[in-house]
Amino acid sequence: MAMTADVHVRDLRYFVTVAEELHFTRAAERLYVSQPALSKQIRALERQLGVELLRRDRHGVELTAAGSALLPHARRVLEAWAQGASVMAETRAEQRGTLVVGMSNSPGRGGLLPAIRSRFTAAHPEAAVRLRQVSWDDPTAGLADGDTDMAFVWLPLPGQHRYAWTVVAEEPRLVALPDTHPLASRPEIDFTDLAEEPFLALPKSAGPLRDHWLAVEERDGRLPRVGAEIASTEETYEALVAGLGVCLVAVGNVPLITLGGLVTRPVRGLAPSRYVLAWRKGDRRPLVRAYAEACRRVTERVPGMPFRPPDMATTSHDDTG
Repeated sequence: MAMTADVHVRDLRYFVTVAEELHFTRAAERLYVSQPALSKQIRALERQLGVELLRRDRHGVELTAAGSALLPHARRVLEAWAQGASVMAETRAEQRGTLVVGMSNSPGRGGLLPAIRSRFTAAHPEAAVRLRQVSWDDPTAGLADGDTDMAFVWLPLPGQHRYAWTVVAEEPRLVALPDTHPLASRPEIDFTDLAEEPFLALPKSAGPLRDHWLAVEERDGRLPRVGAEIASTEETYEALVAGLGVCLVAVGNVPLITLGGLVTRPVRGLAPSRYVLAWRKGDRRPLVRAYAEACRRVTERVPGMPFRPPDMATTSHDDTG
């Protein structure tokens, strides 16, 4: 079996997803990869194993005899790996008594993090909280691959059914645009007036979150024009100032980009955005529960703070009790 020695878990996950969908485009969407990249990986796996796993023709995709034989074993490997990764994450966390909290940029919002930290530390003085900055390529801020225990993220998340969360803020989406833009003089802008504008977009790997910040749902099936892709606050500011496109931004993030030359305006016709503290469903470790509880208490207790949304502070999507 030397030929299989270097097969990656990722390649097995790609194979299983295509086998389940029997459709490369749908499988690619589920995996948040491009369809050509997925096809290339499957072909590489077939070369490595020396067999054809999937037969492609104009009618679609079907499993070969070899593919059917491999599928149940590949599923078992993926399940065992997921269990192993979960146990390793728990062991790491127990060894260090540290909670790793991910985020794509600092939440700000009126001192949210220090307030949660002081409440959490009062209950668990022996525990440490480590904040980890995660690139915008990963909308789960490290939750998906186990790099973080909890994360401040925006909904919707890829694989959202795998997570529980408590809502930190529900905020309107504003539009940021250069102060020289023809629409900048309006105190409020209707989304229909923005629909044809080029927009700045998150990386494709952000999946449903990219669509949310492009307001795909509000476009009645018309595709957005993407002027540039952005993967950091700095890139967003530079692209806006350069006139590459306009950009939707949550109220709480406005301070991150309102440097010279830009304005933000309210937009009519857009649903609000939801900012949450999320964790993996079924993670019942005491530190995870305690940090979630501290977050809930802080967003309830400080009515003057901008991160307390009306009637939302106690709303959570939480199966951990």
